[in-house]
Amino acid sequence: MPDIEDLIHRVAAKAKTPGSAMSAPVSADQLATAEAELGFPLPPLLARLYREIANGGYGPDYQLLPLVGAERTVLSEYHAERSASAEEESPSWPAGVVPILDWGCAMYAAVDCYSEAGTVLLFEPNAVEDGGAAAWFVDAESLTDWLETWLAGTGWYREDADEDDLPDQELPPWEHAASRLTE
Repeated sequence: MPDIEDLIHRVAAKAKTPGSAMSAPVSADQLATAEAELGFPLPPLLARLYREIANGGYGPDYQLLPLVGAERTVLSEYHAERSASAEEESPSWPAGVVPILDWGCAMYAAVDCYSEAGTVLLFEPNAVEDGGAAAWFVDAESLTDWLETWLAGTGWYREDADEDDLPDQELPPWEHAASRLTE
């Protein structure tokens, strides 16, 4: 069992790099309002990141989206993706999966809020022709694992990674995608 207190401390230390202008963490009321608007709670670790470190603005490459605010947020992106998905012939955004980081080119890192560990998923619609369930991959079995990968500097997304540095295996498809897209 990982030491969550230590993990949060290490994430906070890496997030507070010299010259970074981090936003304040969200308040308990803001978190409760966000979860009520989503209709489900965030995994405890994700909630703690927003409550104890900052309202986004740190993390791998493009950094975590803010949970709440006036610009693009976890809330606004979740609602936009769910609305757009509902209008598609083949839905592409499942219920309970919140985008936490925009990789660009329509790709997102997202957290499955229905999984106890907060499975981190990669939404990569450019990798498949049909989109839908085939565009979802498991990036990390848990948010804890995903953060540890970022802290260690071993993520697939590293700008300085060359093919020799990357894992030999591709990200596995998310087996629950199809069933969750019909919810």
